[in-house]
Amino acid sequence: MKSICFILLLCGAGNIVAQNLVQQKLEQLPVYHPDEFKSAGGDWLLGSTKAVTHIFKSTNGNDLTITNGLVSRKFRLQPYMACYEFKNLMTGKEMLRAIEPEAEIEINGKSYNVGGAVGQFERGYMQYDWLNKFSNDVHAFQLVDFSIRDIQSRFEWNPGRWATNKQWPPQGKQIDFTFRLLGNDLQGVTLDVIYEMYDNIPLMSKSMIVHNEGNRIIRINTFKSEKLAMVEESSGVNTEGVFPSPHICIQSDYTFGGNSFADANHTTYWLTDSLYSSQVNYNLQSHCLVESKPPIGPEYVLQPGKNFETFHTYELMYDGYDKERCGLAERKMYRILAPWITENPIFLHLTTTDPGKVKAAINQCAEVGFEMVILSFGSGLDMEDTSNINIEKFKALADYAHLKGIEIGGYSLFSSRSIDSVNDVINPKTGKPGGAIFGDAPCLGSKWGLEYLQKLKTFITKTGFNVLENDGPYPGDICASTTHPGHDGLKDSQWKQWYLESSFYQWLRKKDVYLNAPDWYFLNGSNKTGVGYREDNWSLPRERQIILGRQNIYDGTWDKAPGMSWTFVPLTQYHGGGDAATIEPLHNHLDAYQAHLAQNFGSGIQACYRGPRLFDAPATEALVKKEVAWYKKYRNILNADIIHIRRPDGRDYDAIMHVDAKGKEKALVMIYNPLDIKINRKIKLPLYYTGLTTIARIREKENAIQLYHLNRDYSVEVSVGIAAHSYTWLVIE
Repeated sequence: MKSICFILLLCGAGNIVAQNLVQQKLEQLPVYHPDEFKSAGGDWLLGSTKAVTHIFKSTNGNDLTITNGLVSRKFRLQPYMACYEFKNLMTGKEMLRAIEPEAEIEINGKSYNVGGAVGQFERGYMQYDWLNKFSNDVHAFQLVDFSIRDIQSRFEWNPGRWATNKQWPPQGKQIDFTFRLLGNDLQGVTLDVIYEMYDNIPLMSKSMIVHNEGNRIIRINTFKSEKLAMVEESSGVNTEGVFPSPHICIQSDYTFGGNSFADANHTTYWLTDSLYSSQVNYNLQSHCLVESKPPIGPEYVLQPGKNFETFHTYELMYDGYDKERCGLAERKMYRILAPWITENPIFLHLTTTDPGKVKAAINQCAEVGFEMVILSFGSGLDMEDTSNINIEKFKALADYAHLKGIEIGGYSLFSSRSIDSVNDVINPKTGKPGGAIFGDAPCLGSKWGLEYLQKLKTFITKTGFNVLENDGPYPGDICASTTHPGHDGLKDSQWKQWYLESSFYQWLRKKDVYLNAPDWYFLNGSNKTGVGYREDNWSLPRERQIILGRQNIYDGTWDKAPGMSWTFVPLTQYHGGGDAATIEPLHNHLDAYQAHLAQNFGSGIQACYRGPRLFDAPATEALVKKEVAWYKKYRNILNADIIHIRRPDGRDYDAIMHVDAKGKEKALVMIYNPLDIKINRKIKLPLYYTGLTTIARIREKENAIQLYHLNRDYSVEVSVGIAAHSYTWLVIE
């Protein structure tokens, strides 16, 4: 008994020291006066708001606030640590109705809360003075320290090519809250809960790092790095019907298996809250509790002296329900968190590796203004062949391309193929290969998978390739093998494979290797994914491909900026369709070729122009050169955000508009006529996101400027005439 009491006394003394340290640091912060600290007036989506992140203490000295004037988060630090406010300052809406632990983590089979409070008697709302009635959860990880610094780079990026944003890391502030358990349990284990708030956007992130500073191995079974009791979006009484989630964008960088975040999201779980007994729904089924956690594992073995870092959860506040505005907010988030998505080079998908033909294609790219050659699938490129003869062949081609000012790289397939029974993903239901997400797939943690990554690194390094098109990136397969060297078993297989893929992509970012990947790996380094199309549609007749291609662009740019997507142009046959589906011979189908070039460049979305060449006659060369020159003249505005005006339906005109309130050109509008006759239309253009307020200077193509007075809703009406199966464009200054 005496020894137990002595330990408790030591723990109590240690906790008092920690509380004093936290209090001392808190006292050094400036006092938060909400009426005095506000972001400069204006609209943050127009870039007219100076929303700089600051960190304050409360007047009573117990609380810490992090805010940029658009969003704020408040924490009670003494005598317990808990987030009690998460506020949308743009709308005034409080998102939280109750306190949850800062996180939850299971270590060595035992679950622990991180911070939090006990004694809550109401979970439908909370008043500030109630915080004094709650008490500390002595069994949870306790706050022992915190530090503040500028946001740090998650990994290295050395930008070299054209881009609209090269700011890295993002600007803002970071708070590291350090926690430790009292008593003998998990001695030497500390846990950091890390918050980041970004300047000029209502966005935060949250992650955790576990430090094993003890002398024993620990196993991190699973974790919840975010848990929020949020105000429900609706109050449905009955059990039937839809229970919408609260209106906030929550994403993470633990993504795979989709070319949109909706498909690739595996960490955001909107749940019911059985403790919220005062909610309107009789069966307590409202979706009002959100958890950010991995779907399985990670079951991570953490050695003494090592650290484990979770994924990052990103929380973006919307300031309305307008679909376009919400999309603009998400696109700005990716421009800030993954600025490499703004690079967007023009590339040829070359279907041969014959050195003479590759050099000819490189010459054509240089002549017309293309910037990159990707040796396509079916070209004969094998990046897994690291023999001297193969390396020397492609190094010579890379050297030639670089002399011409052209970047070069190639295609490599990982998933949706079988290696063998030893290296393939093992199905946990059968104990055998097969049944993976794409049917058959290798395990990235197998001997073959680890060698595959190393071979690509070796090939890229020795050849000087600037581009990788990594088809079939790791899509989230779990693997039941217990013999693969890259993971222990089923429960850690997803985490380990995702980590291997993400680390490889971050290595590519460090080397400034451009990365196409048909998956949502943007936050871990990928540049571009598909805009969203059915591959078989590129085997349809040319005239149908054109309108369907514009539909793909229109639909695929609600949640993706132009630089995040590629589309496709079958210069030669793709899956099928014969002569009716292809552009070759190019000089015979200049109308279709121009239509593809115009709508792709006009949207700012680069296409995989797949074939052996870019032109086959002087007229073809002149066409491509002209379209590229036009794109480069307006490159900044064509890479700016898209406002969706009218979706292509083949029945009337369709249109999109790029906007950039900070640019020389405030907007550029593309208008298409799919009909067999000339049309004359009066089109309403919503100009709010141009930043213009009174007068717009508008010209059609390179014609004379006309002045338009904006209506009270920031719109103008413009009359245009468009020839059959043609297009026009407007520039707004």
